Amino acid sequence: MTESSTRSWRPAWPCPVPQVWGSFKRGLADPTYKVLDGRHWRALNTPDGPATLAVQPLNQAGEIQAEAWGTGAAWAIEHLPELLGAADDPSGFHPTHPLLAELHRNRPHWRLARTASVWDALVPVVIEQKVTGAEATYGIRALLTRHGVPAPGPGVDLGLRTFPAPDALRQIPSWDWLAMHIDPARSRTLLGAARVADTLERILPAEPERADERLRSLPGIGVWTSAEVRARALGDADALSLGDYNVPRDVGWALVGEPLDDAGLAELLEPYRPHRLRVQRLIGMAGISPPRRGPRLAPRTHLP
Repeated sequence: MTESSTRSWRPAWPCPVPQVWGSFKRGLADPTYKVLDGRHWRALNTPDGPATLAVQPLNQAGEIQAEAWGTGAAWAIEHLPELLGAADDPSGFHPTHPLLAELHRNRPHWRLARTASVWDALVPVVIEQKVTGAEATYGIRALLTRHGVPAPGPGVDLGLRTFPAPDALRQIPSWDWLAMHIDPARSRTLLGAARVADTLERILPAEPERADERLRSLPGIGVWTSAEVRARALGDADALSLGDYNVPRDVGWALVGEPLDDAGLAELLEPYRPHRLRVQRLIGMAGISPPRRGPRLAPRTHLP
């Protein structure tokens, strides 16, 4: 078996790994993330290559035991704190709305983690553009199954896979994208991003506004996609998902008792800058949404 790198880390707060990493999990059978016997396993692309990272909380004090395999193992171990939210600073977030204050009290140690990889954040987000959750989950799993890389070390036996590297993704034929239920608009966006993937990784040290400009300069990447990528890659606490079908409805229902549109959402959450994503995530994690009436958006049965 591949040699591993290990690390014990005691964060300054009791790190709730399931809450912190929950936003990275896509569906119940995500090939990039598994939980077994209290150990959280993730398959990652790093600047040094793929890695399998296993994280296990050891006690209530928050001590974390981590082990990683693959050419990216040393990078994953070195960046463990930021992968678990250590770079996030929620100290300025003091919600006064009664419901929001309660949700915040219920998750006092939750932090916004980051992938520290634009590519790993961007690929699934583009696949999620303008489709149902079921369609997005299918497309992500299909891409990982057909073209993903088996994760190193024990990740192979666990069925973990990393997203294909940019060069590998560019080799996928057009008919295979359709077979994965990923339409030409989304595959073109991914192929365009793959051509400039190296330069995209350079936005990681950038301020969120500069990162937003760079991301939205790419064809097929708009306000929603940029926000979702910044939230996951940079841990941008203000990356509000404008343009989302569910977010204005759910946040509006939770805070003012009625669904909102994007303009209403932006106005409502303006006082919460630079923590608007925290509001969105807290409401999302609580599962608050208005009663569903009428037909839901149905998955498409064919692609052009």
